[in-house]
Amino acid sequence: MSAADVASITAAQIAEGQPLPSLLHRVSATTIVLGALASRDWRPMHHDKDFAVERNGVQNIFLNTPNNAAWFERFITDWTGPKGRLGRLTFAMKKPVFPGDEMCFSGVVRKLGTDATGCHWVDLDLAISVDGELRTTGRARVAVPGDIEDNPWTRKGERWKP
Repeated sequence: MSAADVASITAAQIAEGQPLPSLLHRVSATTIVLGALASRDWRPMHHDKDFAVERNGVQNIFLNTPNNAAWFERFITDWTGPKGRLGRLTFAMKKPVFPGDEMCFSGVVRKLGTDATGCHWVDLDLAISVDGELRTTGRARVAVPGDIEDNPWTRKGERWKP
């Protein structure tokens, strides 16, 4: 099945206040180390438990910032489908995510809008929690198709203003 065969959510299917389906992921040391390696983050607190505990005073290695961003992107695009195009993402990591934690991603549609070029925007409030404890909060702005013929990925130049 190609990406073209997978349905994308359209603006007509979204309402303000709508919750996104949650995403659960059990974090392993491998999750953390591979995320750090993929982002070329060689700092030892993301792969060396002794360093993380003795030098940083935390319980274990922990998820880095780019890995958090990648997980948020996955969470958003799992919901939008392949035509969802992330325009902006900001987040604040309140507490670390460690091996053995199960991340629970949640989100809610804060605002819907259409810009002057006809691009449909969805503003989201996002969160990662572990065992009910908030670890990271965020906001995103994502373009979604207005209908099944629309594709935000075709927008360029003046037609793409996230």
